[in-house]
Amino acid sequence: MKKILSIIGVISLIGTSTTSLVACNTTTHYTKEQLKELKEKHKINTTNQEIKDNLEWIALQEKPFNEVDNKWYYIIYKDNSNNIKLSKRINNNPDVNIKLPWSNLWIKVYRWNGEEQNLPDLIVDNDGNVKVKGE
Repeated sequence: MKKILSIIGVISLIGTSTTSLVACNTTTHYTKEQLKELKEKHKINTTNQEIKDNLEWIALQEKPFNEVDNKWYYIIYKDNSNNIKLSKRINNNPDVNIKLPWSNLWIKVYRWNGEEQNLPDLIVDNDGNVKVKGE
């Protein structure tokens, strides 16, 4: 009887862990109106109008890396040690799939829609706020 209870306990524990893991990979889907509001809310606070006009927050529901678009992306996430990291990637190679840390519950993605030579130098403070370096 003890062995059966142990096996049932292990199966329940594995089932619970798997369900929780799958739940981490779900993304929130916003309406067009909500998405517009969030894009405005997530604009970088800067005096540089070119950055305000060309740096766009991207919701994960927009599937930012499904197609090559030759745009630069800033990916801000927390690593396994809970440190905030910023990665800058160009989406220009169909053979290389940019991997997002999907298991991470905290992630922000920004796309640069301007000219490559004007690509801003961004930093992230300890609270996860994205800022232009030097401002």
